[in-house]
Amino acid sequence: MTTQPDTSTGNGTGTSGAGDPSPGTDARFATSPAPSWGPPAPTLPSEPVRPAAAPGAGEPARPFLHRAWRGRPEDPRWARPAFLALLLATTVLYLYGLSASGYANSFYSAAVQAGSQSWKAFFFGSLDSANAITVDKPPASLWPMALSVRIFGLSSWAILVPEVLMGVATVGVLYAALRRRFGPAAGLIAGAVLALTPVAALMFRFNNPDAMLALLMTVTVYCVIRGLEDGRTKWLVWAGVAVGFAFLAKTLQAFLILPPLAVLYAVCAPVSLRKRFAQIGLSAGAMVVAGGWWVAIVELWPASSRPYIGGSQNNSFLELTFGYNGLGRINGDETGSVGGGGGGGGTGQWGETGWNRMFNSEIGSQISWLLPAALILLVAGLVLTRKANRTDLTRGSFLAWGGALLMTALVFSYMAGIFHQYYTVALAPYIAAVVGMGATVLWEERSRVWASLTLAGAATASAAWGYVLLDRTSDHLPWLKWLVLVGGLTGALGLIFVTRLGRRLALATAALSCAAAIAGPTAYTLSTVNTGHSGSIVTAGPSGASTMGGPGGGGGGMRGGFPGGGQNQQNGNGAQNGQQGGGTGGPPTGGTGGFPGQNQQGNGNTQGNGGTRGGNQQGGMPGGGPGEGGMGGGGGAGGLLNGANVGSAAKALLSKNAGDYTWAAAAIGSQNSASYQLATGKPVMAIGGFNGTDPSPTLAQFKKYVTDGKIHYFISGGGMGGGGGASSSTSSRISSWVTANFKKVTVGSATFYDLTQPTSSS
Repeated sequence: MTTQPDTSTGNGTGTSGAGDPSPGTDARFATSPAPSWGPPAPTLPSEPVRPAAAPGAGEPARPFLHRAWRGRPEDPRWARPAFLALLLATTVLYLYGLSASGYANSFYSAAVQAGSQSWKAFFFGSLDSANAITVDKPPASLWPMALSVRIFGLSSWAILVPEVLMGVATVGVLYAALRRRFGPAAGLIAGAVLALTPVAALMFRFNNPDAMLALLMTVTVYCVIRGLEDGRTKWLVWAGVAVGFAFLAKTLQAFLILPPLAVLYAVCAPVSLRKRFAQIGLSAGAMVVAGGWWVAIVELWPASSRPYIGGSQNNSFLELTFGYNGLGRINGDETGSVGGGGGGGGTGQWGETGWNRMFNSEIGSQISWLLPAALILLVAGLVLTRKANRTDLTRGSFLAWGGALLMTALVFSYMAGIFHQYYTVALAPYIAAVVGMGATVLWEERSRVWASLTLAGAATASAAWGYVLLDRTSDHLPWLKWLVLVGGLTGALGLIFVTRLGRRLALATAALSCAAAIAGPTAYTLSTVNTGHSGSIVTAGPSGASTMGGPGGGGGGMRGGFPGGGQNQQNGNGAQNGQQGGGTGGPPTGGTGGFPGQNQQGNGNTQGNGGTRGGNQQGGMPGGGPGEGGMGGGGGAGGLLNGANVGSAAKALLSKNAGDYTWAAAAIGSQNSASYQLATGKPVMAIGGFNGTDPSPTLAQFKKYVTDGKIHYFISGGGMGGGGGASSSTSSRISSWVTANFKKVTVGSATFYDLTQPTSSS
């Protein structure tokens, strides 16, 4: 990458000639010429840009394939082929062994299946095509998968390939964002870092909403930077649209990066102050429209003719947004959930909170490999641009990506409510962008002693932290940590004296530093893509890489919480955790033993023993007896976080005459119902939603459904509210009424109640 002086008028750096402020720039902020790294930023035209001359009037137009391969004329010849190779490699990496995850999170897969069968279920995000209850998120992330299943039929690939494509698109958008100002090398570095982040490789191959969220947040930052570049309103409007749709993927998490981006644009955009605030207002309006149309329809739709809003206690999406999925995640007060955690650096059900949360044994291996280097490079980039003009695009880019990184990391570090390791995929694009920008600008400034020392410091931090993370799983590639440490320190030493080395040796030193920095996350990423992942809580990397608490969290289970918290990654045979909790088999291709052990790397095809001891021994809720278990249910019923292993006999039982009923069956908890629905292709009602704690349906409503002949079977066990759960919950009352009044049918180890066959006593 060559250094070029930037003398364009009104560009993103805000300079005109020798440091004069550009049009629309307050001269008070123009303290010095802007830095000049990378290709010149596009010129802000004073009049409309005229279209290029037609072929024959000037240079003939190049063929499309040639343009696609060569890229922009101002780029080096290697840039576009390298970018296409990066996209291809990312696609192949993320598609590798994709079907090993089966239906991944059966909770969302069941909703995808429902959406492929019913447009009403598609719109609302219902868990079943008969529209009893929705998932506990808005439905935007389900729509691409549901459309894919409509076209290609229900399969693991049809569900998960759209997630892979979102991952590849995120890499592409990140490259595009950095290439414009920092050159193709920065974009390639950032794209590679993102693709090889373990939690990114996990979530871009999984069907949770986080893949769409990460893509749309990356698009948002890209659009804001384009707005900083030329001041055009359309980019702020598109940023608002992206945030609005991100809200429809994962509600308020989409708003985390808004404060730093809004302040940045209000201060640094290359237009007048009045126009800046007008543009921000238009962006906010676009956000409200893009995200609010669906909310308005749902809230205005008569509750009697739409599904119940899962996760809420009052059948309100607004309550869900600001409660369970909003402020409850921050303060831990999540009514209807499995409970919050501790705060202020304390230890709660969802792990320790505090400034070092992103680095601890629960989270570190998922995301933090290059986080120390990113923080160092962020500070260096801001120091380097400290005297730049107000509108300097280089500094604006550091502030945009760095602000998003710091804001998201801060909230994640201190939120006391439900928190899972995979949430940190939201940080991956920001870390990658800062690393790409920082490494590039410091390399251009390497003749300055402090710049070369900072590069060496970032390389040293990456090597040392990589060694620490790899040492946490000392049985996995034990030699790699030493290669990372020695290679990284050697590269760092070379970077200190890089100006005294020849060109080839200098490039070799830089390559060695980069290789050492990404070796650890690459190894964990390869371990991730070689492993099937299913259930509600999944982690990246080899067995033992993460030991987070929380229901079913890998390793130790929820602190003082539910039974069977051991992470079942290797064998998935139902024995490891089934001995301590109500056992359950796994969903297709993925194993789980006990409840709610984390199901990650197993090939589980057997069921654990329905236990009665685990809950009391582990300090959690009691397990139910075999066949009627509480949370883990015996007899093949699914647990809170993992689905059930549906045998052929059970499938045949539920499928027989299923067309005569609105729901082939009803089950407590969404994971339980989802497994049977995916196995049979027939609607299965999820009583109480995900946890079994939502007040839907009420006992009176359920009795009416039974009287009207709309439900055939009741599946025993599952959720928090079944059998051994809280006796006051709606689902517990329904379970008690069913077991007292209807005939029990046992198929293998699974227990059902035929709701068309009342007992003689009833």
